[in-house]
Amino acid sequence: MSKKIVIIPTYNESENIEDIVRAVFSLHQSFDILIVDDNSPDGTAGIVLGLQAHEFRHNLHILQRKEKNGLGTAYIDGFKWCLQNQYEYIFEMDADFSHNPNDLPKLFECLYEGADVAIGSRYKTGVNVVNWPMERVMMSYYASAYVRNITGLNIRDTTAGFVGYRSRVLSHIKLDDIKFRGYAFQIEMKFTAWKHGFKIEEVPIIFTDRTKGESKISKGIIKEAIFGVFTMKVKSWFKTYQKF
Repeated sequence: MSKKIVIIPTYNESENIEDIVRAVFSLHQSFDILIVDDNSPDGTAGIVLGLQAHEFRHNLHILQRKEKNGLGTAYIDGFKWCLQNQYEYIFEMDADFSHNPNDLPKLFECLYEGADVAIGSRYKTGVNVVNWPMERVMMSYYASAYVRNITGLNIRDTTAGFVGYRSRVLSHIKLDDIKFRGYAFQIEMKFTAWKHGFKIEEVPIIFTDRTKGESKISKGIIKEAIFGVFTMKVKSWFKTYQKF
């Protein structure tokens, strides 16, 4: 069994899922894959099960959830599965190729060389985003600046969803205490790891917007990120974070 695994949460990703699975398995480094599917009505899980049965029996895994219940809970369930199965390096990645699988070895090298959390960063070296309208680029960029100002995190891309963790980070954090379900989950995970004293580093990547399927971002997710960050910071004043 590989010590490295990529968690890919899915909901209606039938157009992308086979291609992303094959892209990860074609890398020169070995990564297992865990698909966490929220009962996609478009048959995403069926495609994964077919690939698992006929080609990737030992390296492709799937968690099938009964309903769509948020990105955060999908990753939490995935983290728990990976810890139970003793993976050492655990990665998050979208199914739509906005995160380039070819960047996975770079994130792994960052962890292997000493980081506890490796972030695939759109803003480490300027703004490296392709195919987004300018208003979305500006919203994302200034959202990260807002999070830095509120939390004190010294991270350029605080909302990034392309992230690698050493297992000791996820074992040390109380995963059931992570509250956000939408994209603010990514902020809360970074903030919590930082408060526990883990070493976080950013690896420059180029983010390319999806060309197939539909984005899952909604106004509710954006609202959670804006207002939830301030609440998270205030609550942190009354918490004790055990340093690793």
